[in-house]
Amino acid sequence: MKRIVLSALAFLGFACLTAAIGTKLFLVPQLRVVPLDLDITSVATTVSPDNQAGNRFPATLFDRCSLRAKHARTFDAHLTQQRRSMVIEPSDRRQATIQSAQTVRIDRIREADGKEVEPTMAKAGEPRQCTDALLTASIDRVSVNRKTSVPNGAVNSIQTEAAPAGTDPKSVSVEAKRQGFQYKFGFDVKKREYLYYDLNTRQDTRARFVDEKVLNGVKVYQFVTEVPETDLADLETPQGEAALGTMVSMPAQWWGIKGKGVKPTETLTMHRYARSTRHVWVEPQTGTIVDGREDQYQYFKFPDQSEETPAPVREFEMPSLKATFQWSEETVNAQTTRASHYMKELRFGQTVLPLILGGAGIVFLLMWAGGLFLARRTGDDEPKPTGDDAAAAEAHNVTLAEPMAQPIESGWGYDSPWREGDPAAPTTLEPTFPPASEAATDPGAAPGDQHWHYNEQGRYIADPDQRDDLR
Repeated sequence: MKRIVLSALAFLGFACLTAAIGTKLFLVPQLRVVPLDLDITSVATTVSPDNQAGNRFPATLFDRCSLRAKHARTFDAHLTQQRRSMVIEPSDRRQATIQSAQTVRIDRIREADGKEVEPTMAKAGEPRQCTDALLTASIDRVSVNRKTSVPNGAVNSIQTEAAPAGTDPKSVSVEAKRQGFQYKFGFDVKKREYLYYDLNTRQDTRARFVDEKVLNGVKVYQFVTEVPETDLADLETPQGEAALGTMVSMPAQWWGIKGKGVKPTETLTMHRYARSTRHVWVEPQTGTIVDGREDQYQYFKFPDQSEETPAPVREFEMPSLKATFQWSEETVNAQTTRASHYMKELRFGQTVLPLILGGAGIVFLLMWAGGLFLARRTGDDEPKPTGDDAAAAEAHNVTLAEPMAQPIESGWGYDSPWREGDPAAPTTLEPTFPPASEAATDPGAAPGDQHWHYNEQGRYIADPDQRDDLR
């Protein structure tokens, strides 16, 4: 039974130590991957660039309805950007394909006369008017390496139009190759530069580390990326033409351009350009983006900036979209909670579980070693008998074949008739039967009539008187 217990303790000890090592080698790498159940909804609203509270119309928009008016115009507005990112097929243990549907909605506008209007959104399939609340919509799809979060090139597409029922989304999508992070950074983020992909201009930019702070109890790194001026009319579309709204051809007077070298009726084709500054706050252990802020500026300007273009035309610039999008408080809370959950999983796998298993293994091995030591010590330290028990044990251990050092001075010695013929008896002892000299003490006695008895010294001798009381 003891051997079974000791074997079980040894087995459990080595098993726990092996599991502790295996946890860090095999379990933790399975946690340090893009989860296949990723499903994140983020909401950002427009705020004043200087964080001025109470401004209900912090953004500036180009009035699409002014294309049918005499002059171009803009209005103040409040916008909401909503994005839902989730994992779709093809995804497996090596890669995850993320689909992110993004919309920008006009919540309310303030017209030139100060009137406040809340636009409505047409239902799917219905024609959209210039007053529609939907400003932009797109669906981005990208496959990333699950371990590094870096795009692997398997899927890189942007759907710029709605796909009618039964239509392959690829027919209304364009290829958009990239290398930078977008919806999640990699694990173990450092305080250095990283590539970051800008969806609006479809290019990789450099995100530089600028600051570290604590957000909702979570340590985060702030990165800032500057998106350079980009001509949106140059971006590819499924039809091979400039995207709607990226090129607008109207007379100079409609644009409000006048001056030397400019004819009021001359048609000027303006392109829409974009530049932006993006701030992201990243939890460094998991690469989770927990907060975001983006200063977007899109504007119309003349593409030919050479000296041959009249100065009033070169210098012209009209906002198409000027807004600062800040992630909502609910989104930030949800993302910090998500990051904390991922951190706890990693900490449990990297530290807590190995410590528990390692500690248990050491305890089991110590118990095994202690039990083994006690078992051996118990065998060596068996209690030895003392007193009468010792004499009895000593007598019990003496065998009849063991020679005696000296004759036993008792009634039953070596001269006992029962010792006759004992090969172990000493040769110096007296014979077991009386010698002839003793037998001759009674010459008249016939052989066999002699009587014997034990004297006081315990010797077996002949009785010369042949007394009846000794018979």
